[in-house]
Amino acid sequence: MVDPITVEVVRCCLEYTAEEMGIALRNAAYSPNIKERMDHSCAIFDAEGRLLAQAEHIPVHLGSMAWAIKKILEHLRSRGAELQPNDVIAVNDPFLAGTHLNDIIMIKPVFNEGNVVAYVANRAHHVDVGGMVPGSISAHAVEVHQEGLIIPPIKIVEDGVFKDDVLRMWLRNVRAPEVVVGDIRAQVAACHVGEKRLRELMERYNVEQLLEIFNEILRHSEKLTRLSIKKLPDFNVEATDYLEAVEGEDVIIKVSMRKQEDEVFIDFTGSSPQVSAPLNAPMGITIAATSFVLKTILDPDLVINDGFYRPVHIIAPEGSVVNAKWPAAVGASIETAQRIVDVLYMALSKVIPKRVPAAACGSMNNILIGGVDPESGKAWVFYETVAGGYGGRHGLDGVDAVHCNMTNTMNTPIEVIEGELPLLFTRYEIRPGSGGAGKWRGGMGVIRSFRILAGRALVTIVGERVKRRPWGLCGGLPGEAAKYYVVRKDGSIVHLGSKGSVVVHEGDEVVVETAGGGGYGDPLERNPEAVLQDYLNGLIAAEDAVNIYGVVIKEQRIDYEETMKLRSKKRALSKS
Repeated sequence: MVDPITVEVVRCCLEYTAEEMGIALRNAAYSPNIKERMDHSCAIFDAEGRLLAQAEHIPVHLGSMAWAIKKILEHLRSRGAELQPNDVIAVNDPFLAGTHLNDIIMIKPVFNEGNVVAYVANRAHHVDVGGMVPGSISAHAVEVHQEGLIIPPIKIVEDGVFKDDVLRMWLRNVRAPEVVVGDIRAQVAACHVGEKRLRELMERYNVEQLLEIFNEILRHSEKLTRLSIKKLPDFNVEATDYLEAVEGEDVIIKVSMRKQEDEVFIDFTGSSPQVSAPLNAPMGITIAATSFVLKTILDPDLVINDGFYRPVHIIAPEGSVVNAKWPAAVGASIETAQRIVDVLYMALSKVIPKRVPAAACGSMNNILIGGVDPESGKAWVFYETVAGGYGGRHGLDGVDAVHCNMTNTMNTPIEVIEGELPLLFTRYEIRPGSGGAGKWRGGMGVIRSFRILAGRALVTIVGERVKRRPWGLCGGLPGEAAKYYVVRKDGSIVHLGSKGSVVVHEGDEVVVETAGGGGYGDPLERNPEAVLQDYLNGLIAAEDAVNIYGVVIKEQRIDYEETMKLRSKKRALSKS
């Protein structure tokens, strides 16, 4: 039996090793998407592929990696593939790797005396992997082959040396290969950092002791997770939400949740069959979104590893939009992840409303653009996600202009983009009035727009919540819907809906207005001083203060007498 202090010391060492891997990856990367937005994640697994520790990176990456590494190792064993010291495996096949083709996983085994002790792994979103559109996430793909280069588990490094033929094949299939190769090397470097730190642990503790500690870390995490689940009341609830289809009827995401003793059962039966569009989610996406929700409502301090997942049972019918089969298109599955979060929160709001926020903006607001430089003839590609509003919560307003739920990325600095690409940003600001009204209002979205400076380019938008606004809770109003459009040089406007592509030329302006979060609680119960502050900050208009919140503002101050009369009148009308 290993003493608990040693277990905790090793657990913290593993977690910081994952964090240090992320620092190395970020610092060595070439693309703004990784080095600035930090669209990458790192984790450590035992010899069986069980998640031991992860960094505080991207929820949609990490939750799916817990599923993906086991699948990848099973695939390698089934083919008789043997990993040797100093090998690094690359894979992005979504039906093994768990998300979409842009997310490349790198895995390196860590050996001791000829045996694998652990695996270090990272996942990073590459700015391009080929396919129909620059950035590779097409709004119109109907099968995965249209979305770019599919990489089965393959050695990118063998015995410490990059495999030149694999690298050349990879780079020939992507736009901006100079950037992509830098990001590939950064991921491999991060694996080396993780291996180095694990070897230092093996020098301090013998391997047999270390393996015992690994098991104890997982056992303890399972115990704490079960205790947290047990504190909740038993329940059996359902909810339904929708994804906005490119064409035809919107896609149904349906869930039933049941909690019994110290286990949770989540069933997505009733969700739409997989569709001829890129909204299909591999099973890894569904696991990631579900684990994110459970962690946030159980205890944000719970440690996520293989032990956390043991009391959680997920049913997602194969061939459905939440567990798609080959060769379904999956590029926009990151949007499906956001809607899975929404529907799970909606279900849980029926039993624990004080722990659940109103709906966030509900989208990663994916913006992809690329073209060919008219002078050099070189291709250029850019990808980013844009922040939105977080939903109001019991006791707290939502957060303005933040990457919500399944994304945890940073803002891409305008200076970096303008310094590297033919784009000029014209607006970047809070979107007034976009947060849903409530006792605790929803967070505001943003307005972000840029102009094309040279040549022509193809812009792709993959977003959500254009037709269906983020819902409020407990009497709170929905947030404003998103808008995506292009203002042509001649002043005409092209609306893109929630998903679409359009060719743009020099002088055209792309405008993104992201959704706000839903409000929580009756707006007439909002503190009048908070309403005044929102008005003074330009977040709401004077007419909204009166018409929605029942607050009368005169000369930058609250008229409390008129406010009390107006609120009483509005309450009486609402009851009649």
